[in-house]
Amino acid sequence: MPFEPSSRTPRLPGNDCRPGKPSDSRGDGFTGGCISLIVLLIEIPVAILLGLSLAIRGWGRPEDQSGAPTMDWVPVLWLGGFTLGVLIIAIVFLLSAHPYAGAVQLLIAAIALSFTMTACHEEYERAHPPPLPTCPTRAGTPCTSPDSATDR
Repeated sequence: MPFEPSSRTPRLPGNDCRPGKPSDSRGDGFTGGCISLIVLLIEIPVAILLGLSLAIRGWGRPEDQSGAPTMDWVPVLWLGGFTLGVLIIAIVFLLSAHPYAGAVQLLIAAIALSFTMTACHEEYERAHPPPLPTCPTRAGTPCTSPDSATDR
């Protein structure tokens, strides 16, 4: 009595060995949308808290410092950490077969990256102000007011 298999089509794991049932190895749009909404509802308060803490942190800065101010890396690092966290979530979603949720997270990561780059540029400009123009009455020296206390 020879052995003959009942079906010659290979069966994919995870779909109960029924050839008519579609494979569940890929998430659908509804599941991805629900996951994106849940993660967005978590990320929005985190982003608001981050923005508020950065805004409140800047209130105590003295504006009239002598010499060039140093570059403040805290906003850049906080925003960069948030961007990295969103990017890791996007990669996890893309690898776990939720392309819609991963794509939404990639868009959020791109927006967060633009905020990070803007904060870095603003801090660099604040730490490296442009030089003062040369004074026409005194050759080679920058123009400054005689009394800097009255310029306020």
